[in-house]
Order: sequence, then structure tokens, then C-alpha cells
Amino acid sequence: MKYSASEKKDTRSGFGAGLLELGKSHPNVVALCADLTGSLKMDAFQKAFPERFFQTGIAEANMIGMAAGLTIGGKIPFTGTFANFSTGRVYDQIRQSVAYSGKNVKICASHAGLTLGEDGATHQILEDIGLMKMLPHMTVINPCDYNQTKAATIAIADHHGPVYLRFGRPVVPNFTPANQEFIIGKAINLQEGTDVSIFATGHLVWQALEAAVALQAKGISAEVINIHTIKPLDEGAILASAAKTRCVVSAEEHQMNGGLGDSIAQLLSRKLPTPMEMIAVKDSFGESGTPEQLMTKYGLDAAHIILAAESVVRRKQAVTV
Repeated sequence: MKYSASEKKDTRSGFGAGLLELGKSHPNVVALCADLTGSLKMDAFQKAFPERFFQTGIAEANMIGMAAGLTIGGKIPFTGTFANFSTGRVYDQIRQSVAYSGKNVKICASHAGLTLGEDGATHQILEDIGLMKMLPHMTVINPCDYNQTKAATIAIADHHGPVYLRFGRPVVPNFTPANQEFIIGKAINLQEGTDVSIFATGHLVWQALEAAVALQAKGISAEVINIHTIKPLDEGAILASAAKTRCVVSAEEHQMNGGLGDSIAQLLSRKLPTPMEMIAVKDSFGESGTPEQLMTKYGLDAAHIILAAESVVRRKQAVTV
């Protein structure tokens, strides 16, 4: 494999490290948390900059309203809580007070997806990307590892406008460069291929790379592209890869409806109709279990990406025969 992971780290710690670095370089950055400072790894920022940290308690709607107000005075607020509470619980406040008026609020959401694990379906939000990408003016980012989450956290401070930054709790392979430049809206081609394009986001990027190794052994050349920014979507990168391989797979830790695959399918249907398979949760809530058990049960792993790639390659071949 071209990429290797010498360590495993949780992406929420990448957010905490990026926020601390921002505190040192951006005096207008402030942080708000809804009683989950340790879980969001915001404690280092709190200790270093206590006058710029606001503990709002278990009052997420108030937190979003406060953040929107702080932008009027030129502050750059980063809000932090679990993804379920960052979106579903406060959707009205985000829509009305942040997105509608284009406020410069950074909504930072941890513990997203099935990999929240044992906390179960009530906390494993799988609809948040769809909720947020449908809001006008909202940028949606879902990085793949610790290093990329840190880089994304730093990058969004210089982007004017509302941002949804999604990350998680479990330790996952940390394989992207530590000194990377994060460019919002610019997909990253991790591996060139000619037979099938795999567009992955978040925790599924590493799984896609592992799948590509296995597919190569089966004689299938897979192109792997990291779609860390779901909105705005890098349409050029997607269309160029799809035009080369003529079949695609999307992979994400989210509902099939409303997620990355949904966005790619819309794009391809309009500009380049292409056989496609989607790795995602199929209209279901999650359940309690270890992250590994859940990702396997719901088909969000390298083994299922391999099956999807083989299936879509067969479909392509049937069309071209």
C-alpha cells in the first residue's frame, strides 16, 4: 500500500490540537462547548485561553445563538458538542441564526456515525451530513484522520461563512501528512487507478485504501479519492475520475439518503451517467456494539467496498459488451 499508518489516533483529538493552535495564531477565535469539554478535546484551549472559552452547559440551542451573536462583534466562534446535538437538536437555530444570515460560525461535531459504538442508536446520528449540506451557505467537511482533522480545523478559521466540521471518537489509522495544506473543496487523489473510482469520506477513506490493495490482487485497478469536503463538492475531480474508469463506488459512515453518495449520484446523473454502487447505511438506525462490530454489520468496511467495486465493474462490462 502506498500509504501506511504507523499510529492510530482519534480524529476528535485532531480537532482539539487544531483549535489550540488557532488560539495562538487567531486572537478572534473563541470556543463554546455544551458541557462536553473533555470529550471534544477542547480542554487545552480552555486552559490556555480561559477568557475566550464559554461553557454553555447542556443548552445547545443557546450555544448556537450565542455563537451567531459573537460573529457580529468580529469573533470567530467554534462550537463543540456531539454530532447528534450539533445538528438534530439545534437545526432550527442553525437554519435561522447561522445559515440564513451567513454567520461565520464553525459548528464542530464529534462522535458522529456508527463508530460512536456502545452509546447506541439515539446518539449515532447518521443524517447530519444531509441535514447540513441542504442548508444554503453551509460548508460541510468530513476529514479522514487525526492529521487531516487538525489541518481542517485550522483552515476553516480563514474561511468566512458557516462550516460544519464532522469527526469521531474511535482511534483510526493516521496516515495523511502532518504538515498538509487543507484546501476546502479540493478532493485528494490518494491512488491512481483505471478500472473503478472509489470516492470515500471520513473513516471510510482508510477502508477504501485497504480495499484497493485487495482489488489489485484480483486484477482490478482502483482509484481512491478522498472527498473530505462534501459541500462544496469537487465536481471536476469526480467527473475526471469517472470519465477515466467509467464506474464508481462511494463510501461513507452515513445514511445512503442525503450523504456523499447522494451528492455524487446527482452530479453524475446530470453530467456523466455512470454505473455506481454506494457503501452507506441503508435507511436504518444504528444499535449498540463496538465500532468494529457495527461497521461490519452495516457493511461499512473494506470487505464490502471490495464487493461493491466488483459488482460495479461487472455492470460496466455488461453495458460495454
